[in-house]
Amino acid sequence: MAGQSVGHNQALEAETMSYLVLARKYRPQTFEDVVGQSHVTTTLANAITSDRVAHAILFSGPRGTGKTTVARILAKTVNCMANREIPSAVPCNTCRSCIEITSGSAVDVFEIDGASNNSVDQIRELRDNVRYMPAHSPYKIYIIDEVHMLSLAAFNALLKTLEEPPAHVKFMFATTEPHKIPITILSRCQRHDMRRVDLDLVSAHLLNLCRKEHVTVEDKSLSLIAQESGGSVRDALSLLDQVISSSMGDVGHDQVLSILGTVDRKNIFDLSLAILSRNIPRVLDLIDEIYTRGHDLKKLYAKITEHFRNLMIVKMTKDSARLVDVPSHELSDMKRQVESVSSVYLTQIMDMLFAEESRIRFASQARFALEMALIKILQVEPALSIETLIEKLDKLRDGVSDEIPSNPSPLSSPDHPYTGPSGSIPVSRVSESNHGAWQDTGTPSSEPNGRQLPQGQPVPNRTSGFNPADSLDMSWQKFLAWFTASNPALAPSLSQSRLTALSPQGLTAEIGGSNFNIQRIGHEKNKAILTGACQEFFNHQGSVTLIPNYDSVDSNQKKKELNDQLKQETQTNPVVSEAIKVFEGNVDITIIGG
Repeated sequence: MAGQSVGHNQALEAETMSYLVLARKYRPQTFEDVVGQSHVTTTLANAITSDRVAHAILFSGPRGTGKTTVARILAKTVNCMANREIPSAVPCNTCRSCIEITSGSAVDVFEIDGASNNSVDQIRELRDNVRYMPAHSPYKIYIIDEVHMLSLAAFNALLKTLEEPPAHVKFMFATTEPHKIPITILSRCQRHDMRRVDLDLVSAHLLNLCRKEHVTVEDKSLSLIAQESGGSVRDALSLLDQVISSSMGDVGHDQVLSILGTVDRKNIFDLSLAILSRNIPRVLDLIDEIYTRGHDLKKLYAKITEHFRNLMIVKMTKDSARLVDVPSHELSDMKRQVESVSSVYLTQIMDMLFAEESRIRFASQARFALEMALIKILQVEPALSIETLIEKLDKLRDGVSDEIPSNPSPLSSPDHPYTGPSGSIPVSRVSESNHGAWQDTGTPSSEPNGRQLPQGQPVPNRTSGFNPADSLDMSWQKFLAWFTASNPALAPSLSQSRLTALSPQGLTAEIGGSNFNIQRIGHEKNKAILTGACQEFFNHQGSVTLIPNYDSVDSNQKKKELNDQLKQETQTNPVVSEAIKVFEGNVDITIIGG
């Protein structure tokens, strides 16, 4: 049936012109002939067979996807004389109504261009004419193409008629911009959204038409035409028509590239491979080769960006065929190309490509701008993923901890007499009792092996990790690490404090930093917590003295003021400003030391 309808259509058109372009010659005449819109055609076919066709239908979608074609097929189907007794979704294409609609001469089907008939007077005339019965068809049908071009007044004039038309009238609208149609109109229509046609479906359709035209075109050429069409079947047929017209016989791939003015996909893959391998000479050679052939380098940049987007999708997803509209053989090549490339590096490249897009678009010397953009990408070191960084840091930490020898405790060696922390002089002999409190015993204590401990000194606290052999700074650092585990909220206030004295009679710590830190530690509750922690860590029940160091507050304030001043001066430097603009960074200055 479909072949007979196409042949009949050719015969009708042949009377008035010698040649029909492929888009008109092979225009679908049944729902089955429509390419890639099964979600719409199936719904309409079911509506016809169940006699539930809406009085107002809106077809929206990109150009060349079959909006007006489906509207014509629907008009033929509902007016087909063969379907009057038993509704069918297939028009006969032989009755008077089908033939007239196919040729565009049907008196009961009005195809109106919304762009040129958009005034309120023309819609009022349409509204007056809908009252009259059709000449010989069941329905009078109005097909308004590009309906979004109607004026607001015209839409308002159509509202009432559209909502409650006579039983013999049906409206069919087509638009590429449904968002421009008033919501009052949309709410009165049954809407069907057309989709961009899949690349493989377009390629298969082109191959089928080439066989009917007895023309041989390579598969990769048909894929390239399908890609250039952007999912539009009409655009694909127009390009194929141009390719076939350029040759008297078979069409070669180089000829297709020349006609379309596009870059060979092989060059795109070669260029991306050179970028991923950071081969600057190869990148420059490929750009020169493409430029010499006369291709538009701005379009080349768009192709490169699209290709790296596809590579990123292929790398990050398992089911990439649905998200990447390329032929199956190219999809396999992409998977091989990104096997050894991290997704973080691909994201980094995409980010830089987008950052340079506007510069390429408005550049007067597109070649220089393109070369500069790609060289910038190649000169940036590939970024590492967070997982890789953590793994490297773990290895580095393990390696450092293995290389640093543990300091032997002076207490474990009888050959090294203990002199006390920071050289403090022992004041009495001590023994460990009552949970590690320091008590004057008057006699030397001894370890289980019989070795005498130095007089007047504390013993290590094996629970907390305190070792009297450590220096004051080392002891305080251990205390801070131990204190942070139990009091993470209070511990940061001690970041600029230090231990100044440690003896059996007392412990003295100097609290520095900001006024906030000093006031927080000086609070009675926090001071009690810190005192108890010091006594527990150092096996100490003597006095704990906390001395605020307000000189550090003034010093920190001066450092902050100097830091802000240097930052302001640095940002106003023209060289630094240009570097910040190029690398999209910021200035961070920290003064170390006094």
